[in-house]
Amino acid sequence: QVQLVESGGGLVHPGGSLKLSCAASKSILDSYTMGWYRQAPGKQRELVASITSGGSTNYADSVKGRFTISRDSAKNMVHLQMNSLRPEDTAVYYCNTDLFYAMNYWGKGTLVTVSS
Repeated sequence: QVQLVESGGGLVHPGGSLKLSCAASKSILDSYTMGWYRQAPGKQRELVASITSGGSTNYADSVKGRFTISRDSAKNMVHLQMNSLRPEDTAVYYCNTDLFYAMNYWGKGTLVTVSS
């Protein structure tokens, strides 16, 4: 079964904006912490932002002030609004949960390319 589906990636110029979306089942979305991760070529996957079932958020220092994570329970989605994008933000972005992360389950991700 497909549990996580990422979308919204694309090619943008430095300084531009992009909004990513993650579709998940309501039971998963409402019960677990959700997070956005990214993996650039030659680098380890890193946690970018997270949001708990109660709505508390956390961000990596590299994106703080530029990215915003949000949850839309009515639409069974988690979003990542990315502003002031930089070339170093180029990566495949994934969403995940505490449960699926522990099981090493990942979706296909969505590619974000920031280039002039």
